[in-house]
Amino acid sequence: MKTCLITGASGGVATALAARLRDAGWRLALASRRADELVLADGEVAIAADVATEDGAETAVARATEAFGQVPDAVAHCAGAILIAPIGRTTEAQYRACLAANLDSAFFVAKAYAPRVQKSPAPGALLFFSSVAAGIGVANHAAIAMAKGGVEALVRSLAADFSGAGLRANAIAPGLMRTPATERMLTNEAAAKAIAGQYPLGRHGEADEAAALGAFLLSDDAGWISGQVIGLDGGFQAVRPYVKSP
Repeated sequence: MKTCLITGASGGVATALAARLRDAGWRLALASRRADELVLADGEVAIAADVATEDGAETAVARATEAFGQVPDAVAHCAGAILIAPIGRTTEAQYRACLAANLDSAFFVAKAYAPRVQKSPAPGALLFFSSVAAGIGVANHAAIAMAKGGVEALVRSLAADFSGAGLRANAIAPGLMRTPATERMLTNEAAAKAIAGQYPLGRHGEADEAAALGAFLLSDDAGWISGQVIGLDGGFQAVRPYVKSP
């Protein structure tokens, strides 16, 4: 039975990913700052940890390793936070919180997990989440774009450093996905229409679409994929839609 630690496990994409991995027969450890809110299946473990700190990340990986009796076959790092604000109105506290939630957490989770894989006979897999804003300029995304750009660089570095141990590291760079964190942005019909209009395929994404891609990247079917950042954005980064004249 494959095992996976999911961080930020109370979030919308993490919840959808957990459901897909359960259906595929994986055993899960779910880490969250709000571990008491998690819904567990039989044999699963909840871990209370703030992975934006080194101690919290180490706790999450160590507890999962203890629960499974081995280093997890995979870690899906779903922890993060959204900050959409002009740089001139971004406070120091907001900026540092954004980097801690998105970039620090990725670094510390990788630091806790990758060296364990190096000492394990089994290969491992690390999955991170970036953003379209890291690959193309998007207004009012300076802090989050900077943080996610760092995550993408980390993915490539990890793939280089730990390929000899069989560890694969990849990231998904989604456009706007409907989750509890973004629901407020989609409740207004005019705002939802404007958001959908930004994407060549004419709609925002759904959490289960990220979960489907994530489950594939963690699976053996993706065993020759590493160091990649895969866009999941309805064509946002790759396509300039044809605009008809009025």
